[in-house]
Amino acid sequence: MLDILDTILKIVGVVPWIVSICSMIAALTPTPLDDNLVGKAYKIIDWFALNMTRGSTDISNEVFELHMLIFWICVAIGAVVFGVMFYSMWAHTKKKNPVPAKFHENHKLEIAWTIIPFLILIAMAVPASKTLVKIYDDTAGDINIQVTGYQWKWQYQYLEDDISFFANLSTDLDEIYNLVPKGENYLQEVDEMVVIPAGKKIRFLITANDVIHSWWLPAFAIKQDAIPGFVNTAWTIVEEPGIYRGRCTELCGKNHGFMPIVVKVVEQDEYDEWVMNKRNEAMKLAELTTKDWTAQELVSRGQEIYDVNCVACHQVSGQGITGIFPALAGSDIVMNDKERNIEILMEGVQGAAMNSFSYLSEVELASVITYTRQSWGNAEKGDGEIVIPKDIVDYKEPKI
Repeated sequence: MLDILDTILKIVGVVPWIVSICSMIAALTPTPLDDNLVGKAYKIIDWFALNMTRGSTDISNEVFELHMLIFWICVAIGAVVFGVMFYSMWAHTKKKNPVPAKFHENHKLEIAWTIIPFLILIAMAVPASKTLVKIYDDTAGDINIQVTGYQWKWQYQYLEDDISFFANLSTDLDEIYNLVPKGENYLQEVDEMVVIPAGKKIRFLITANDVIHSWWLPAFAIKQDAIPGFVNTAWTIVEEPGIYRGRCTELCGKNHGFMPIVVKVVEQDEYDEWVMNKRNEAMKLAELTTKDWTAQELVSRGQEIYDVNCVACHQVSGQGITGIFPALAGSDIVMNDKERNIEILMEGVQGAAMNSFSYLSEVELASVITYTRQSWGNAEKGDGEIVIPKDIVDYKEPKI
């Protein structure tokens, strides 16, 4: 009976090693192009593919190589330790050695198992330190982009080109509520991508406006916390054009999972064209502040802004969430106090979940305020006044 139990223990002890070996093979084996025997074997092994993926930059690949170096060192240590342990369990059973060995300390052995781990740690620390020095290089980049986290979106400001925009989740609500099949990039698509040129050093200055977020882009080996009042930096040089995706990795509220990051890397000519188009858009938007707006135009534009920025808290119906987010439908401030309405969106509400939306343009602010004042029966119950971009401009003027 004891022999059977001993055999079972040996088999169970080998299983984790089989899983580990399969995982390593899956991680290091390129995906086959055909469906031959090797391909079928790979698909089986891929069940255990838990290894870190390679990145798309020199630094990310260096991090991967460092990860694999330390991984194999740990595998070697585990193989030696468990090998000795299993051998001892097999070779020194009571049946084979009825009289136990008796011995005391061995100074040479103790010195060896102190020095060897120390040397192993040094061997790991030297390349790790070199990589960390590169990662935390804080010198200015060819392009410097400030990244600001908001609940639940990212703002990007190109400091040299005076370009600023927000990136919001663009996944259809029908996908989120399982009304239609989910797309290939479910919860990983945005209404506006970050665009950077290939081969240039890009420095990201990462912060937050409300709570702690985390800007994570695995292909670039970047993961930095976005903390209100602090600026963390990261940088990258991407040689290969393409689209790279990440997400917020710090629990930041109920829509934490709705903060994807999408970066598009393009050639320099395409990047220059994009910059020119963004500048032209900004000029056209500035011209709209002097336009004579109708209520219908503002409501139509405002609904789009509301759906992106406000609906998560105040809901499609404007009823909010009881005890958390106040209703806009039937609100006395929304219906009858235009000045206070503007002030709340510009300044936020201290001590409440209502943050400032001053980062929106004058046209966007006027549109969304007008939308809330004209919707859900508010226009009929209140004064029905609209807010035009000029009202926002006047509010921003210094008060004497």
